[in-house]
Amino acid sequence: MPFQTRITDMLGIEHPIVQGGMQNVGVAELASAVSNAGGLGILTALTQPTPQALREEIARCRSMTDKPFGVNLTVFPTINPPDYKAYVQAILDGGVRIVETAGTQAVREIWEMLKPHGVRILHKCTAVRHALSAEKAGCDIISIDGFECAGHPGEDDIPGLILIPCAADQVKIPLLASGGFADGRGLVAALALGAEGINMGTRFCATQEAKIHPRVKQAYLENDERGSLLIFRSLKNTARVGRSPVSEEVARRLSEPGAKFEDVRELVSGKAGKELLETGDLSQGVFWAGMVQGLIHDIPTCAELVSRIIREAEEVMDRRLAGFRRAG
Repeated sequence: MPFQTRITDMLGIEHPIVQGGMQNVGVAELASAVSNAGGLGILTALTQPTPQALREEIARCRSMTDKPFGVNLTVFPTINPPDYKAYVQAILDGGVRIVETAGTQAVREIWEMLKPHGVRILHKCTAVRHALSAEKAGCDIISIDGFECAGHPGEDDIPGLILIPCAADQVKIPLLASGGFADGRGLVAALALGAEGINMGTRFCATQEAKIHPRVKQAYLENDERGSLLIFRSLKNTARVGRSPVSEEVARRLSEPGAKFEDVRELVSGKAGKELLETGDLSQGVFWAGMVQGLIHDIPTCAELVSRIIREAEEVMDRRLAGFRRAG
């Protein structure tokens, strides 16, 4: 029997499993595959070079699935920001009614543009206080990201085992648990902790449909739970990436007294990361990866992965957990 939660009801999906928005990874092939598998696939808006390119990618994804899918729009701190309003308009023009957001306080301007059109807003937070603020501002779903997650885990270093129930105790809108999820055991744990679904990034990178070079996918298999590294900590913009000679060099340079972003710019540029994903040359940049690499042992299709997670979750609940209960 499928798991039914407020997440599945609100998003119109079969299973409470969401593919997080990932730069240079969230394209139509992956998003449509996740949606077709019964989860929620998400395109990444800023992977597309222009708003018009996003319109075309939305149309391409819609030609590949008749199921709901969303678009991620992250507001980065940058000197030359993209035309966010034009990207929002492309999302609206494309008929997308689910948007995942993240980033700086400026993201609230995006919410103000989306809400009048009935768009469901799924906002990523790394702290309970931020989740409560987003809830008050009218967001529909919170993705609460524990310290284990790939990307930006915040500066509080609170793991999901604590962060998820802390958020569930205070946030009234539905929660997605993010960071460290890859299998049915994780889904059951997330539900037990108070979430109503899971958000997976790294695990969906290690699937057949992810447009990532096989050598990068092999790195996910070879790395274990120690196979990620925190960078930018000294810059108060902590990021978790896959452990590699390049990320280790980034960490070394930034550990030097007075180190600045310019000291590592060429190693961590978006262009270098995109080239790495396309060519599989791990010396070209860094790649996002969470601690969950320790739970990744194969490269299935999205359909195989989602069905396996649901099957495992059912077995955990019906057999393993039920077996611990005494009769009478």
